[in-house]
Amino acid sequence: MAKAFASQGDLGEKNITFTEVGDGLWAFTAEGDPNSGVIIGDDSVMIVEAQATPRLAKKVIEKVREITDKPISHVVLTHYHAVRVLGASAFGADQIIMGEQARAMVVERGQEDWDSEFQRFPRLFEGHESIPGLTWPTTTFSDDMTVYLGNRRVDLMHLGRAHTAGDIVIHVPDQNVMFTGDIVEYHSACYCGDGHFADWGNTLDNIAAFDVDAIAPGRGDALVGKDMVSAALESTRDFVQSTYLPAARVASRGGSLKEAWDAAREACDPKFKDFAIYEHCLPFNVARAYDEARGIDTPRIWTAQRDLEMWDALQG
Repeated sequence: MAKAFASQGDLGEKNITFTEVGDGLWAFTAEGDPNSGVIIGDDSVMIVEAQATPRLAKKVIEKVREITDKPISHVVLTHYHAVRVLGASAFGADQIIMGEQARAMVVERGQEDWDSEFQRFPRLFEGHESIPGLTWPTTTFSDDMTVYLGNRRVDLMHLGRAHTAGDIVIHVPDQNVMFTGDIVEYHSACYCGDGHFADWGNTLDNIAAFDVDAIAPGRGDALVGKDMVSAALESTRDFVQSTYLPAARVASRGGSLKEAWDAAREACDPKFKDFAIYEHCLPFNVARAYDEARGIDTPRIWTAQRDLEMWDALQG
């Protein structure tokens, strides 16, 4: 390779913030690193997103213990990616919940994704030796399910394909707050390497229809207030479209992946170059956009070897 992945050189410590997004609802954020959410019920706590390792999960637990001593009963995982799920064992929860499609993707590509992500972005796997293995849910659902934490109702829903085929969102009706996973980002690049560009906008519309008062996004600051929520939804939509359309035009005329990369950079760099993990995401985003535009509906599985081959082609 001419040079390493941008993320391999991203070794700086990130500042953690812990923001209340509603009564008893919190967003754990870290300057563009994977976020987690906290939902406090009458007698127990639900965690949304488990971090990449048990050691990193303990940073979330430390923040939870600053505000409540209630036990952690549930961990909800919005999709299958390693940086979201492999820390789940640290929480000691009674239930680990995923959508049925996300579980199927763990079966199909969970180990390959772990190996690939670890190679690309080693800093996000601090304490990787503490990971006991792939994370498997105790509970799954197809379209929607409701969990009651005492009297607090929490709705889990699949609103459409976007970041992956199996994305779910978590809505807390009593505060009209949503946890969206990586369907929505804020001043952070969307990772689209396993995404569905044609569906993403419709899924954002489905989220917007809830007219929520706050969102804990997948990456970036907590979105508090309807104006901030709307801005993040539109920025996410713009990012996805600005990546896909140039790559699709190149693919439609039989151009190369490298040409698609150059076209996407021309469209995206002026608007998004300062977003967190932009350089890390862009090669994978363009590769997936190029595939989707050529009719490949199911994202091809990323492996550590495929990562390197793709990167070599783009550098050439």
